[in-house]
Amino acid sequence: MSPRTQRYREIVEILSVHGFGFAVGAMGMTGRFPFRRGLPGHQRGRTYAQPEHLRLALEELGPTFVKIGQILSTRADLLPPGYLTEVARLQDDVAPVPVAAVLETITEELGAVTIFDTLDRDPLASASIGQAHAATVAGARVVVKVRRPGVVAVVTEDLEILQDLAARATRHWEVARDHDVVGIAQEFAATLRNELDYLREGRNAERFAAAFAADPAVHIPAVLWETTTSRVLTLERIRGVKIDDADALVAAGIDRPALARRAASVLCKMVFEDGFFHADPHPGNFFVEADGRLGIIDFGMVGEIDDALRENLGDLLVAVMGSDVDGATDAVLHLNRSGGTVDRPALRADLARLVQTFSNRSLADFPVTALINDLLVTLRRHHLRMPTDMALLFKTLIMAEGLGERLDPDFRLVDVLAPYAENLVSQRFSADALPRLITALTHDLRSAGAGVPRALRGLIEALEQGSVDGPGRTDELRAVLDHVDRVGNRILAAVVAATVVDGLGRAVFTAPDRWSALRARLVLTGAGGLAALIAYLTRTSSRDPGRPGT
Repeated sequence: MSPRTQRYREIVEILSVHGFGFAVGAMGMTGRFPFRRGLPGHQRGRTYAQPEHLRLALEELGPTFVKIGQILSTRADLLPPGYLTEVARLQDDVAPVPVAAVLETITEELGAVTIFDTLDRDPLASASIGQAHAATVAGARVVVKVRRPGVVAVVTEDLEILQDLAARATRHWEVARDHDVVGIAQEFAATLRNELDYLREGRNAERFAAAFAADPAVHIPAVLWETTTSRVLTLERIRGVKIDDADALVAAGIDRPALARRAASVLCKMVFEDGFFHADPHPGNFFVEADGRLGIIDFGMVGEIDDALRENLGDLLVAVMGSDVDGATDAVLHLNRSGGTVDRPALRADLARLVQTFSNRSLADFPVTALINDLLVTLRRHHLRMPTDMALLFKTLIMAEGLGERLDPDFRLVDVLAPYAENLVSQRFSADALPRLITALTHDLRSAGAGVPRALRGLIEALEQGSVDGPGRTDELRAVLDHVDRVGNRILAAVVAATVVDGLGRAVFTAPDRWSALRARLVLTGAGGLAALIAYLTRTSSRDPGRPGT
């Protein structure tokens, strides 16, 4: 029996032993491999819940699956709370690699171990991907992370098997197709492969250091690139009190409520200002140093929020706060990454209940974690899957609130988050965002077919072709305003109107400086004033096409 066949057999056996025989059958593997039945000896005599069986199975399957379980613990859109709690218990703590193997890897990568002045033989920590040793180099205290020998080959083979099993399940099992297990397996594989490359982690650390270079209260360890490769990572050593060590914080005279707000502010800056954030903010990765700085370590798992995701998030927040159920439905569907068919009416009905619960609240009184949890329940119910980075963002916000409450029982994440959320909403309708809004709205309106007035379709085509040629188009503009206003979304009405007026003005008017000033006025004015300006403009344009109004 080949090693790969033996591994398939081991996976099938462990899944079956822990009550996942239905999954074996769904993958078309029943009868292909003989396997033992009944729990391993140390587990007999006790009844285990299904979430516990999942954790036990992942532990038995070895380092690759332990890491996958840890990734799963970040995906509340895929697993219900009971399973999330259980897989979060997976400990990436394995027997250490013999120091001789560590020294051999360092020699192969750096030429000689003597490049370090000292290197402790006992590791600070040992995990499935690598282990960390305290060392000194050129008199500086550092931490040297060394990748475990052979781990790339083991992880690569396991990931190939996992993706094959996902493809088999999709062919044989409708549930697997509905949940897009092939896509999930591919996402997990990409995430885990990233963690194998220490050069990537080093670049992540440098990126965080650059983002906080002007903040003396945050300490990101420096990367020593002359002793860093894809298999060896050398970082400045961070020393201090763990952020959740209550007794040590009290002994050091640290203001815990202030610390809670500071840590949350750092995470919010990462997410909403930098668009690049630490995606594993558990207490073991945050320290309060002797000089009061907040030290942060471990940059293997990060998230990135690009403009598209930021806009999707802004759309969702605006829709929920504004009681716009259709807008919330559109925002959720834009976030969805699963390939299955979505029952939009059923999704809309669920989101209507969610919107009713959370609408008409000010940002200062918005229950962030409650909204995220309710949204995640809805996503799971409809077999929708978020982008990986959005899932990491939600997990990070929930962990940030939990960390803050551990430090200060009166901590409220929304107190820190509100200014960032307000900025996110305002950015959604800023001048910089208008080109993207115009593109998206034009696409949506053209795709609506018979649902859009014929005059609007013609006007959009004329704007795209640059052939708007006279004041008669203002009748079509009024049709746009009337149609969108009837839908009830006043903000989008203003944006659509501003878009069309902008195109009309470029074609009709000959005073570009005056028109630019008016466009700036439109952007800076509130939605109500914007609508009024547009209405005034359409009236004056129809009376005098040579004068744009003021």
